[in-house]
Amino acid sequence: MCLCAAAVLAGCSTAGPLSALDPAGPGAAPIAQVWWWMFWGGTALTLGMTALGLVAVLRRRRQAAADLGAGQAWLVAGGLLLPGLVIGALLFWGLRAGHALLPLPGAAPVFTVEVTARQWQWDVHYPAHPLAPAQPNRIDIPAGQPVDVRVRTADVIHGFWVPRLGGKIDTIPGRTNVVRLQADAPGVYRGVCAEYCGTGHARMPMEVHAHAPAALAARMQGATP
Repeated sequence: MCLCAAAVLAGCSTAGPLSALDPAGPGAAPIAQVWWWMFWGGTALTLGMTALGLVAVLRRRRQAAADLGAGQAWLVAGGLLLPGLVIGALLFWGLRAGHALLPLPGAAPVFTVEVTARQWQWDVHYPAHPLAPAQPNRIDIPAGQPVDVRVRTADVIHGFWVPRLGGKIDTIPGRTNVVRLQADAPGVYRGVCAEYCGTGHARMPMEVHAHAPAALAARMQGATP
């Protein structure tokens, strides 16, 4: 977060193939919103606390009795009310962002991908499309449609993360976790393993290819490379 904040203050672009601040789908957009709320809120709090510190240092000393009531008011406002409001707002936005990453119970069937992490690659399988080419570290999905990615691991904990399409989810031995992704437009979106999983960790980048319906149908039938 500090590096991103420095880039923003320096006027640098937040766009990039692995930038969570350049969302390309409804699963990633709420995460970027939470980050911006935290960034500007943290900036405002820092400036406010700096101003209060300067006032406290520079103002002329007054009688202790006169300061007692004001000091208690500052403690209540700054120590209870302000943190409560900030934490409540972050909880609200955080729950909203997390909800966007989960499959909706009772919703219509969506495109499903099964991904198994191992040291050191991602194995991909399409349950409804047995003819689809199985290429490690590449996931093909429809553009403009929700996709449920069912992730598991064959060995240790790995972190499945496509920053521009959604949040991070861990692969836990013995469990299957599900994260929902969606790409607004066709394109190639990069992903990574976000957990250090061993000496070959750096060999686990992945690509998510979002296709128009006709192109995806052809690939799922094994008609395209």
